[in-house]
Amino acid sequence: MHDILAMGARAGALLKARGEKIAVGETSSGGLISASLLAVPGASAYYAGGAITYSALSIGGLVGISLDDMRARGIRSSSEPYAELLAETVRVRHGGIAWGLSETGAAGPTGNPYGDPAGHTCMAVAGPVKRVRTLRTGSSDRVANMWAFAEAALALLVEALEAAPR
Repeated sequence: MHDILAMGARAGALLKARGEKIAVGETSSGGLISASLLAVPGASAYYAGGAITYSALSIGGLVGISLDDMRARGIRSSSEPYAELLAETVRVRHGGIAWGLSETGAAGPTGNPYGDPAGHTCMAVAGPVKRVRTLRTGSSDRVANMWAFAEAALALLVEALEAAPR
């Protein structure tokens, strides 16, 4: 737990120093990414908002991505293209702020309907620097995967923030 809190604090400090804000869209991490960013005093300086888009209903209702549109583009949940779309969509829907971060996967104990095993997630950063990455833990431990997904997404965010031009 403390690793993601430290990573959230690091990301928050970088965002605050840049004077920029972030919005988060997450699924299998269940809010741990946002909680890590919000655990820092003064988080309102950089955290614009977020959504846990765990179901088709929440994908459409909270971030306005329709499943029909995803299918028309050949995008499925728990994929790198969907992670990129979710990160960009939450960024734009929060007023076009500087950064969007997303995570979408299968925490376990079983895989998802798309054929991905438990422990699979894709994450993306949208902003001045774009990043996308897939993680497969090889574990069916739901809780351990949720923590691993959050940590990996926050690490990807810190990587992008450190690479971004000032």
